[in-house]
Amino acid sequence: MSGPRGRFAVVLAGGGTTGHVAPLLATAAMLRRRHPGLPLVALGTAAGLEARLVPEQGIDLRLVPRVPLPRRLSGDLFRLPARLRSAVEAARSVMEDLARDPGVDTVVVVGFGGYVAAPAYLAGRRAGAQLVVHEANSRPGIANRLGARLTRHVATAFPGTPLPHARHLGMPLRQEITELDRQALRPVALEHFGLSADRPTLLVTGGSLGAQRLNETFGRSVAEIRAAGVQVIHVTGRGKALDPPVSDLVTGEAAYVVREYLDRMDLAYAAADMVTCRSGAGTVSELTAIGLPAAYVPLPVGNGEQRLNAAPVVAAGGGLLVEDAACTPSWVSSVLLPLLADPDRLAGMASAARGFGITDGAQRLCDMIEDAAAEGGDTT
Repeated sequence: MSGPRGRFAVVLAGGGTTGHVAPLLATAAMLRRRHPGLPLVALGTAAGLEARLVPEQGIDLRLVPRVPLPRRLSGDLFRLPARLRSAVEAARSVMEDLARDPGVDTVVVVGFGGYVAAPAYLAGRRAGAQLVVHEANSRPGIANRLGARLTRHVATAFPGTPLPHARHLGMPLRQEITELDRQALRPVALEHFGLSADRPTLLVTGGSLGAQRLNETFGRSVAEIRAAGVQVIHVTGRGKALDPPVSDLVTGEAAYVVREYLDRMDLAYAAADMVTCRSGAGTVSELTAIGLPAAYVPLPVGNGEQRLNAAPVVAAGGGLLVEDAACTPSWVSSVLLPLLADPDRLAGMASAARGFGITDGAQRLCDMIEDAAAEGGDTT
């Protein structure tokens, strides 16, 4: 890393889903720690999660029109040129505003995919900015496939992601995760959830939106899980419930704690010995960074990226891969519960997961951003 040769400004582009917004926010936080006073702007849409999450972190959010990139012939395909032109002009205006600052030598556009990334890459190219691309998934999206053709500064969260110039740098993660000391926090975490220190603990989570398959399977397995002496923290997702419905069961046998959402996911991670979850890029990256073994149940729809996200850590011995249709009460009984009763095997899986994980993804991406800034640009 040569470091920027002068003062630079950064435009962060990514929105729509947590998978795009979370690494954007982690990168912004690291840039601010490294470069206090850095001119920093995020591009987003009015309808995406970024509209709420980015301003909450004190980051200047500039809105651009939402540009869905159609995957098949439809009316959206014919409306694409006008929408894209409008979004590119809005993004370019933001970059030119930053470049007018007499103290700014270079503008760096950092894209994380999503609806605003493609217009940002095109606007950055036209404005003479430096481009940096970060792809969170093992299978890249359309916007980042475009961006990777326009720059050699391309970072990926997982090895083997098929993009030109790709460098495996890991996922930018929030400080709450990268600095988590699970052992030190465990007593507080167990007390917080009303759990015992002498029972194995399973965390079940489908993320903030929940996962119907997990809610159904574990809803039907509560009695057997408790009888086996396994205690559970089950995050169902906002507005979701177990099927059949179950409230907290904290007396008699092992506790089964049900929550729609957790503000303190770090406490759940600290309490858990294992996780059963979907395999979104952020989830896989967080669990491996803190060394938690998991049974990954990839979402059975989409382009298959969740299976690809989990495959490397599973191959390394840090988890299990379970097809959605195979995640049944029978699987819980025959595979999951025996594993939770085997502390030596769990310890080995935890070590393998930790060996695969990357905790300094944000630092590595910021190094790449600084390298891009050092090359300069022409935003006049």
